[in-house]
Amino acid sequence: MILVRSGELNALSPLFEKYHLRLYNFFLRLTKNQSISEDLVQSVFRRILTYRKTYNEQHKFRSWMYQIARNVHANYYRNNKLLISDFSEPEKIEYETDSAIEEMEKESRKRILYEAMDGLQTDQKEIIELSRFQGLKYREIAEITGLSETAVKVKAHRAINKLRELYFKLA
Repeated sequence: MILVRSGELNALSPLFEKYHLRLYNFFLRLTKNQSISEDLVQSVFRRILTYRKTYNEQHKFRSWMYQIARNVHANYYRNNKLLISDFSEPEKIEYETDSAIEEMEKESRKRILYEAMDGLQTDQKEIIELSRFQGLKYREIAEITGLSETAVKVKAHRAINKLRELYFKLA
């Protein structure tokens, strides 16, 4: 990103390759709309180029990128209140299965999890998405959200408890 900031725009290509699918899945879980998610990913990288001079190498690129992603998501929904979902499920990661029954059980649990996630508030979904699905540390999430690390931990704990409650109601 330091190269991009200094004007070498081709250096953004490896960052796009590394992060575009992660961002797509991040947006897909939040929006449940494939085409909107694709558009939002493009918007994030457009903003990265636009605001490249504001990047501070003292912070992780990933944290800065997700901060931009949160803003892009919030702006999109502020401007487009009524949307229809084309969601089926996030990109599948291939894995080996032991049997068809186990596979069906995994798919059922995953469907219930996504339904339970729908019952969470937006900020709760976002914290679970960033911490559990995107693998960010609480420190990074605090940097992205502008909250203290302690506040992020508390919010994550409450969100997971609420998700657990909703999951077991649906299961």
